[in-house]
Amino acid sequence: MSKKVFGLHTVATLLAEDGDAVVEIWVQTERRDARLQRILEAAHRARVPVNRVERRTLDQMAPGVRHQGVLAEYRGVPALAEPDLDPLLDRLEGPPLLLALDGVQDPHNLGACLRSADASGVHAVIVPRDRAVGLTATVHKVASGAAESMAFVRVTNLARTLARLRERGLWIVGTAHTAHESLYTADLRGPLVLVLGGEGKGLRRLTKEQCDLLVSIPMRGRVESLNVSVAAGVCLFEAVRQRGVNK
Repeated sequence: MSKKVFGLHTVATLLAEDGDAVVEIWVQTERRDARLQRILEAAHRARVPVNRVERRTLDQMAPGVRHQGVLAEYRGVPALAEPDLDPLLDRLEGPPLLLALDGVQDPHNLGACLRSADASGVHAVIVPRDRAVGLTATVHKVASGAAESMAFVRVTNLARTLARLRERGLWIVGTAHTAHESLYTADLRGPLVLVLGGEGKGLRRLTKEQCDLLVSIPMRGRVESLNVSVAAGVCLFEAVRQRGVNK
């Protein structure tokens, strides 16, 4: 299901990060500035049709909003920002279950994580804005619909966001293959944020410092750790088991 989004920054971001999900855009004929020109160039690169219309047409398409002379039809789900977390949590009736990914850069991994998050009932996936992949076309394809339904929150500072969530009473549980506590002995039943690190490097130091507990997945073979998307599925469904979902 597509929706109308507007504003120079919003449309430019969508074209840059998820151009395949932009159906077409409308731009105000009177605008000829550099910011709009960059949007037109991005639309051309993404092969997105452009409609030039008068301002009054845009005013009719987006009544009562400050569209800045540009509007797009978008079939994806725009990423949320840190201020959106509190209202999201306030609307929940039961204990929150959140997944935070610290620097996942492979779109296939992120797509698989979103798919597991959706299947396990996660309320939101949180990622840092820098050095992490966003909702690209590949992510949408791998996620098989989860990218459109999952609340996806991009934050400026993941460690600071985790600290704020702890202040709200959420338990922050990170994963590290060197942790002494097993995933299966940790209590995952209450308001919870599961935190997994990116490919190769795992959790960053500042992220680790914000965790109330570090756990590891017991390994029986020769490998020391799992792919982040596999580990996310294991951890999330252990939380589901403990919380008694779908009994």
